Amino acid sequence: MNGTVTVGLDGSPESRAAAEWAAREAALRGLPLMIVHVWEPVPDPAAQAPPPGGDSRQHWTEEVAREAAEGLRLRHPGVEVVTDRFTGDPAYALIEAADAAELMVLGSRGLSGVAGFMLGSVGMSVLAHAERPVVLVRAGEQAADEHRTDPAGVPSAATPFRPVVLGLDIGTPDETLLGFAFDAAERRGASLRVVHGWSEPPTSFYRFYGDAELYDDLVRKQARALAEVLHSWRQKFPDVEVIEASRRGSAAQLLVDASREASLVVVGRRVRTSPLGARLGHVAHAVLHHVVAPVAVVPHD
Repeated sequence: MNGTVTVGLDGSPESRAAAEWAAREAALRGLPLMIVHVWEPVPDPAAQAPPPGGDSRQHWTEEVAREAAEGLRLRHPGVEVVTDRFTGDPAYALIEAADAAELMVLGSRGLSGVAGFMLGSVGMSVLAHAERPVVLVRAGEQAADEHRTDPAGVPSAATPFRPVVLGLDIGTPDETLLGFAFDAAERRGASLRVVHGWSEPPTSFYRFYGDAELYDDLVRKQARALAEVLHSWRQKFPDVEVIEASRRGSAAQLLVDASREASLVVVGRRVRTSPLGARLGHVAHAVLHHVVAPVAVVPHD
């Protein structure tokens, strides 16, 4: 089914929490939610042992998807929920499902501490190869709420969404990436914080000897360049409050810092292959390892 928000479900608490997030996103987009579960035949008889209750593992995985769909229909009555089943290698199956969807959602356990994702080989393969945006939801028993806290300090659906944060390389700004971020902010009624990190040229070393004016010129130049990139997008999305953050320093670190109170973090992945296959960029890697909020990885040319 084309035009769906699709979520991979394997029965884990993380994937169930991702399915809840995906249902909320489907409601925002006015799209059906498709739950995909992958049955991977295992030749080892020991691995085929039935789970408690005596049913086959294949039947058990199908029941997990059916029960999840029923629960989501009750909790999100305005969302059409359907299921689909693939057989074979989970990574290939999920990449195929992602390419047929508008958006793919995957769940992940958090790393120890307060940040980051624990991403297995299947999730990494989908992120690196899917031709459509993939959202990774860090979750335990449930995904974190994306709304601002109310006066009592509790996140509530009655409060506004936290900002959407976009990491942008203004040297090669991509319309697919920008369009995704602006659209996500507009649907949430949230502000969009656009983060651009830049490095000083080697000659700026001499500013430490008192030439602060040259450095100030560089700061203004970078800020103007970011504003020029965003000008037409502000006109396309006049209701979206845009916060421009052009800063000197590591783009990855600046993005992580800006994302601490985000509802969604958006980063790009350039579609290119190497002798080692498709890869995520270092900024996307840093975000996945240090950001708590859901992360959307958007492939682009």
